[in-house]
Amino acid sequence: MTRETRSVLGVDCTVARDTVLVDGHLEAATIDWYAQDRTGNAWYFGEDSKEFGPSGDVISTEGSWEATAQGAQPGIVMEAHPGIGDTYRQEYLKDVAEDQAQVIGLVESTTVPCGSYTGCVETKEWTVLNEGVIENKFYARGIGMVQAIMVAGGTDHSELASVATE
Repeated sequence: MTRETRSVLGVDCTVARDTVLVDGHLEAATIDWYAQDRTGNAWYFGEDSKEFGPSGDVISTEGSWEATAQGAQPGIVMEAHPGIGDTYRQEYLKDVAEDQAQVIGLVESTTVPCGSYTGCVETKEWTVLNEGVIENKFYARGIGMVQAIMVAGGTDHSELASVATE
């Protein structure tokens, strides 16, 4: 998360920056927009996503979306009071961003390069845009997603390596 904000649908959203490095080379960079409602739910208002080629040039912006643009709608990225079995839409822009999640654990533990986390919420996440691919993700309070493990449809695995502070 940064101290930057951006207004989406009249809501002041916090700007989060996410980068993916593979063997020290920038593979992807995403700017996400989040906001929290009065009850504590964390909402996802969109993302500006870029994938980079070997020479550092942008080769794709697939998956980018912003709430209200072309019928896109915000979704919940994390409930304030998650319960086992809760299912919700995280983002929605038809044929572009259709991620969904289901809560499968509430007090999970995991260790990633930047630390060990307990009391994590574990979700099962999927999209109808990529049938058969399922990821389990671990969310730590005050941090966000710290680990993603593909459990069906591939072998990808990602872990939080560092948390930037401003």
